[in-house]
Order: sequence, then C-alpha cells, then structure tokens
Amino acid sequence: MHQHTHGSHGHEHHHAHGSSRRLLWALGLTLSFAVVEAVAGWWSGSLALLGDAGHMLTDTLALGLAAGAAMLAKRKPSVRHSYGLGRAEILAALINAVAMVAIVVFIVAEAVERFRQPSAVNGVIVMGVAFVGLLINIGAAWLLSAGHHGHDLNVRAALLHVLGDLLGSVAALLSGAVIMLTGWTTIDPLLSLLIVVLILVSALRILREALHALMEGVPLHLNLERIGYAMAGIDGVVSVHDLHVWSLSANRTALSAHLVIHDMADWPNVLDQMRRMLADTFDIDHVTLQPEMDGQVVTWHPADRLNVSRQGGVSD
Repeated sequence: MHQHTHGSHGHEHHHAHGSSRRLLWALGLTLSFAVVEAVAGWWSGSLALLGDAGHMLTDTLALGLAAGAAMLAKRKPSVRHSYGLGRAEILAALINAVAMVAIVVFIVAEAVERFRQPSAVNGVIVMGVAFVGLLINIGAAWLLSAGHHGHDLNVRAALLHVLGDLLGSVAALLSGAVIMLTGWTTIDPLLSLLIVVLILVSALRILREALHALMEGVPLHLNLERIGYAMAGIDGVVSVHDLHVWSLSANRTALSAHLVIHDMADWPNVLDQMRRMLADTFDIDHVTLQPEMDGQVVTWHPADRLNVSRQGGVSD
C-alpha cells in the first residue's frame, strides 16, 4: 500500500511567474545603466567604477539566466520530466555563483595591479555616475526582495549580483569623494578589495547550497532528525524509517518515508495529519508515504536509512 500526496502546483507556478517578472524588471534597470557606467569608468579612470560596471554587465546575463530558469520552472511535469523543470533554477543559481567568483578574481587582479601602478582618477565623474548607479541598484534590489521567498536559491543568487553592484556603487561613491578631497587614489583599489571579500563570502555560500541541492542533500534549512521526530509524534504512528528529504527546485521540497502504524484502518487519518503537519511546519508539500503494520519485519541499511521511533529515539 503506497500513498503519494502533493500540494497544488498553482502556488509554485504563481511564485515562478512572480519571480520571473521581478527578475525581468531588475534586468531592464541594470541593462539600461551598465553601458553608461562602463564608458564613464573608462573615461574617469576609476577601477571601482569599472568594477561596478563589470558587475552590472554581468548582472544583465545573470538576471536573464535567472529569469529564464524561473520561466522554465513554470512548465508542468511531462513524460520526459515527471518532476517538471524546477531544477533549472538551481542550475541558474550555481552558474551565477560561479560567475560571481570569477568576477571577484578579476577585480582582485586589477586591484593588485593598481596598487603597483596607481593611475589618475576623476573623482567628480566617479561620484556622479556612482550615485545614479546606487539608486538603480537599490531599485533592482527592492524588486527582487519584494515578496521574495527566503529559500529561493535562484532569486537569492540573482539578488547577490545586484547587492554586489550596490556595494560597488557605494565603494565608487566613497572612492570619488576621497580622491576629490585628498587626491589619494589608493582608496580606489582598496575599497574594491573590501567589497569583493563580502561578495565572495555570499557567493561561496550560494555555491555550496546549489551543489548540495544538486547532490540531493537535505535542504540546509531543514533538520532530518527533527522532521523524523515530528512524524513519529503523529497519533497512530509507531515509527518512521527510510526517511528521505531533498530539493525538487529552488523553492520546493520533497519527502518520502515508510511509516509503521498501529492499525491500517487509521491510515487515512494518519495520512491527513502527516500531510498537514509537514506542509505547515516544514513547508514540504510533495510527500510520498508507505504505511506498514506494527510488528512487520523491516530491513534497512545503516549507511543510508534513518529509523525514528517514539520509544527508541533515532538509530542509524
């Protein structure tokens, strides 16, 4: 006897549609300013401004990739892809995180070269362009943050690019002010290095989460043992084993497990309580459960199975 339940795809499709729309608006903002900032950075000789322009140009591709992935995630499951194409969002997050790491390496190399050979920087132009860029980046960040689900890896990776630009604009603004007031051009590459360190930490975190999701690991915001204990606490359940939790997409989690129950006649009620608890407590709406009678012999491999019972606790 096997039971499979899942929530409505309507919520996921609505979320994907909202994400793709916000991503496209953010893409339009960054694209409209990227070329202007690149020209201004080259004219003024500012590495901070050129670095910020480089981020924005890369963001155009990053946001486009994220928006495309969000659109793919809206497609319904098919014979070829029975889970749909939700994993496209995780792949987009992975690519965007790798791109951010590459940008960091490039900016560090340019900053080191500027330390060796300082060059003249037009502080007034840097400040003017950086201020406009800051406003645009704030607008793009607001678009991506509005209604943003905290566990949506795709949107978070795109937002990281925009926040990197926002910090880059702040660095360029400060750099222009210091150069205009003191003439100290070393501040330009110095601020660039400080900013990329902050960006690198976030990029590596997203890279780790994306790889973890692609390896079908338990989502990092969830605890497998806590889920097992909560399931074993449902009335009528003796124990839980063969428990697996993994990511279907950037914002959707799946679970499968075997449940040992007292009486098979209680199964419809147990199933309903279990489904509601997993959705409300852990935001897991794609659930596959296998009921088994109390006393049935259960075999399991200690390397990849989790066994949870009310009396016996957790054993591996």
